[in-house]
Amino acid sequence: MRFALSDVPVPMVYATHRIIRECNEEFLKLFGYHRSDLVDRSFARLYPKPADFVRTGLVWRSHLAGGKVYYDERIMTASDGRSFWCQVHGRSRNLSDPFAEALYCFQPIARPVAQDRLRLTDRQRQIVTLVAQGKTNADIATEIGISVRTVEAHRARLMKAAGLKNAAELAARFANN
Repeated sequence: MRFALSDVPVPMVYATHRIIRECNEEFLKLFGYHRSDLVDRSFARLYPKPADFVRTGLVWRSHLAGGKVYYDERIMTASDGRSFWCQVHGRSRNLSDPFAEALYCFQPIARPVAQDRLRLTDRQRQIVTLVAQGKTNADIATEIGISVRTVEAHRARLMKAAGLKNAAELAARFANN
């Protein structure tokens, strides 16, 4: 039995090189766009900031290669400017170039996006995201190309500023930033 993308009851997108080539109605409803607003356009318009789009691309390129399935949780932006948390799963059809052809599934998460919380820098947000995925300081350093000591320093400053004791508290405290 085969299904067309339009028949799938969850928000799905087919993309080439991070350009939306096809999406279903569920995806359009989630983001509040018309098909003509998104098809043949970059995913960049769905991110709060261009830096978020770039950073996510770098992480996904390293994790999606070789036919792996990868997912993360991130804040996305709808057509009306509303921000929301979303879990995104992706899989590439091209083993050597993960963005050549990929399929993504977006699921909204019932988690508030706090506007009044402490603002994190892009680097701090990147580190907290990787901590929440259970990565060690060494894993994080390798993944984002900085030293282990720099990761430790970022984590220590964040934990001290927020009065936290461990990685679980760190991930939970800053999950909405």
